[in-house]
Amino acid sequence: MSQTAFPERSQTAELTVIMGEIAEKSHKLVHDFIERQKPSELLKSKPDPLNLSQAYLEYTTRVLANPMQLMQTNFQVWQDYMRLWQFTGQRLFGGDADPVMVPERGDRRFKDPAWNENLLFDFIKQSYLLASRYLIESIELGDGLETKSKHKLDFYTRQFIDAMAPSNFVMTNPEVLKLTVETRGENLLRGLKNMLEDLERGRGKLAIKMTDMDAFELGRNICLTPCQVVYQNELMQLLQYEPTTEQVHKTPLMIVPPWINKFYILDLQPKNSFIKWAVDQGFTVFILSWINPDERHAQMTFEDYMEQGPLAALDAIEQATGERDVTAIGYCLGGTLMSATTAYMAKHGDDRVKACTLFTTMTDFSDAGDLGVFIDEEQLQLVEDMMSQRGFLDGREMATTFNMLRANDLIWSFVVNNYLMGKEPFPFDLLYWNSDSTRMPAAMHSFYLRKCYWENKLIEPGGIVLLDTPIDLGAIEVPFYWLSTREDHIAPWTANYAGTKHFNGPRTFVLAGSGHIAGVVNPPAANKYGFWTNDEVPATPEAFLEGCTFNEGSWWPHWSAWNAAFSDGEMVPARKPGDRKLEIIEEGPGSYVKMRAA
Repeated sequence: MSQTAFPERSQTAELTVIMGEIAEKSHKLVHDFIERQKPSELLKSKPDPLNLSQAYLEYTTRVLANPMQLMQTNFQVWQDYMRLWQFTGQRLFGGDADPVMVPERGDRRFKDPAWNENLLFDFIKQSYLLASRYLIESIELGDGLETKSKHKLDFYTRQFIDAMAPSNFVMTNPEVLKLTVETRGENLLRGLKNMLEDLERGRGKLAIKMTDMDAFELGRNICLTPCQVVYQNELMQLLQYEPTTEQVHKTPLMIVPPWINKFYILDLQPKNSFIKWAVDQGFTVFILSWINPDERHAQMTFEDYMEQGPLAALDAIEQATGERDVTAIGYCLGGTLMSATTAYMAKHGDDRVKACTLFTTMTDFSDAGDLGVFIDEEQLQLVEDMMSQRGFLDGREMATTFNMLRANDLIWSFVVNNYLMGKEPFPFDLLYWNSDSTRMPAAMHSFYLRKCYWENKLIEPGGIVLLDTPIDLGAIEVPFYWLSTREDHIAPWTANYAGTKHFNGPRTFVLAGSGHIAGVVNPPAANKYGFWTNDEVPATPEAFLEGCTFNEGSWWPHWSAWNAAFSDGEMVPARKPGDRKLEIIEEGPGSYVKMRAA
């Protein structure tokens, strides 16, 4: 008998411990899970909170109105399956043939060789891909379907397709099956333990663990660029970074990150820290570190974030450096805030922002991409009702929404790794940051969702009023630099581009490769992705692409040269935190960023 037929004694003892832990957790977790299945009074009054039933009803009505088209589609699917059977038969008898369906490039679900080499798993894979294509193409049968309803049907159909992938199930995933045989099911036992721990951490709701949350600590092995807190108020701490050059550009740089997630996405590790790189280029860098709000901040508004955010920071930076002027960066929601703030300042003759950069920022929300699926009157009302009970939107709910935009990468890959393979997730700084979620104050978030995403009022002159001032993006005359990313699933680059036509100052638009995070956090040393530039900002994104030039590597040096120009080449002795009128409050990265939502 082989030595691997039975587990060794030490392994048996370890499995016994795992079983004991599972038994100990199970009773309470099952009770919590059952309790969570009882619909709340809020959901009882809203049995279809996603408003899907009406969309599917409208779709079904339109499809049945054209039965011939439906028959043609079904006949095409039948033909494709006949071709698949023919292909499989040829392979069965040793023949060679081209596959009927192949995964899209980069689809990591089918990377194991068995998906191609094993006849059965190849058939399962291709059958799944055929069915997936049929379901997606079927959405097109709803001729005349309202655009938003069609988008919603397409999105949730893709969610169903992703969930039903054969890679997500033990018996149809060759890699999982092989491991299960090799470990005599130990992987599934460990996977059950991992799932119960995730349920326990989520208090009966599955909170999938994406990385080792104990592997990182802010200020120890992540978020390392030396800085000090030099100012704080109820909503933010202002961090000033220690200089690394003897001379610095005269004009300081203020970075306004989003308060959806935390600022240290720009300072994960020294090798990929945009902040460290900017400091090394001779910029005096300040960044806002937003508080992680709770019920005490329920009534904080968008204009509170403007007043206590960039406007307060501008006053503090002048005290810290003696410089009245700044250049600014706004990232995502922080960019939306900086756009509104710059328009507010223009109305009041305040010209302290000499130039502004927007990272992956939407100001025109007419085409918000897949996030628009979550925005309609019924869903907005549900979110507002939930926030009214707590005073905020839970960070995990926000994280789930963003994860659904890339479900295969951010949900199902971890289901396979953690629960089917029984493995622990790999320590990864980016996923640690992604799991470090933030809450949204009720008043601010309701305003942002309604006035920006739903009503698209920011692009209308006077469409929104902040601090008694009608906001008009057309009043902005300072230079703006847009950095968008070609594969952005949160702020589509075409939506970013649509915002450029509402600004009247000098405009520069740069399109980087990759997505919302990787396309921004792309240090020159990595020499990845590349970026596209155009001397003009034509009327449409298509025209931009037609006249653009591709550049190798990172966009960071291109931006640095643009931003440095607003110091007129003037260099001054390096400024250190606490040098002038602002005393150091505490060592960076400060206490606000360490407030966790869990």
